[in-house]
Amino acid sequence: MTINHDITRNVDLLEARSGGLKPRVGIILGSGLGPLAEDVADPTAVPYGDLHGFPMPGVGGHAGRLLLGNIAGTPVAMLHGRSHYYEAGRADAMKVPVRTLAALGCEALILTNAAGSLRAEVGPGSVMAINDHISLTGVSPLFGEPGDGKFVNMVDAYDPALRARLQETAKANGLTLHDGVYAWFCGPHFETPAEIRAARVLGADAVGMSTVPECILARHAGMKVAALSIVTNLAAGMDDIGLSHDQTLSVAARAAGDVRNLLLAFLKDWPA
Repeated sequence: MTINHDITRNVDLLEARSGGLKPRVGIILGSGLGPLAEDVADPTAVPYGDLHGFPMPGVGGHAGRLLLGNIAGTPVAMLHGRSHYYEAGRADAMKVPVRTLAALGCEALILTNAAGSLRAEVGPGSVMAINDHISLTGVSPLFGEPGDGKFVNMVDAYDPALRARLQETAKANGLTLHDGVYAWFCGPHFETPAEIRAARVLGADAVGMSTVPECILARHAGMKVAALSIVTNLAAGMDDIGLSHDQTLSVAARAAGDVRNLLLAFLKDWPA
């Protein structure tokens, strides 16, 4: 069974269940951001188990369902949960989901995640727009991809116009939106203090275990990308608080309100 055949079958199923809804924006929810799914109006919810090639998330805070509906009047397709590289050692775990969103008609993909901050002034509960990334895993979701299309240009991978609009939206709504570089570590273990010091030297502002593969896949599929990190902790060695996934979920849930308000305003009056 080819990936393209899986995507075709997924599109047929989703269009049939949603009555032909044509989403313009795809959204992937990160750890602790599940409540944002409640903002999808008149949703059609499809479990990942009903879709071909969709991996079942194995991490707390990732429900494993696709929602089709509208947010602030803009038709969206929301992935409530993602699979991570560390779950099965596959950098391309989200290949079929991301390509399904593109095939449905999504012109842009908004990625969200929980991240650790390398900047003391950007503490837990802060929100950061990603302006670039550093992959520290040594792997790509495009390994084995046929043809020369796999040589994807990653300059301005996080679309400058979308980032500018996010900043304008945040300012207009009284929200503080930081800006920075995200470093992708493979996980599932948290980073060591030495690794964090090295990432800081390389120019990273935040660290996490997701997002970069989806960004690469989305750019390969021709979608524009914007990404938001909720800072759930200061990175290893920067304070005396031990790191845990429970902490990630707890802080992300508390900060989800700011991301929710930002996305509601950002998606309103989506450009024609």
